[in-house]
Amino acid sequence: MQKKSEDKISDRYVLDSYALLAFLANEKGGDFVENLLTLAIKKKTQLFMSVVNFGEVIYIIEREEGLKNTQLVLARIIRFPVKIIDADLYLTLKASHIKANNTLSYADAFAASLALEKNASLVTGDEEFSSIESKINIIWI
Repeated sequence: MQKKSEDKISDRYVLDSYALLAFLANEKGGDFVENLLTLAIKKKTQLFMSVVNFGEVIYIIEREEGLKNTQLVLARIIRFPVKIIDADLYLTLKASHIKANNTLSYADAFAASLALEKNASLVTGDEEFSSIESKINIIWI
């Protein structure tokens, strides 16, 4: 069941590719992500993203807008107060376990795994995450 994003408060958030793309494209939920970025700049919250989900954002932008625009967007994203977390062995094994036992994409399993590791709320609008909503605090945008 989807809940309003305002209903849940956290001091740590994991952004799924959906959340960052919503912000970049000024789509529904992008304003919530913008508020999180502002709070992170003020050091009132922490934002994380798996390098795998970061890669999703980059390939989607390149596919839709071309390499030149992707490079411009990448230069902008790098300055965001979002800590990009590498997919080390531990995170990969945890994501693999999540993927093996749930109906979400492999990349989404990295976002879920990172949310569990960081004890953070996962920010997304991707309905695939509904299969693990009982295991992770999800903020639906």
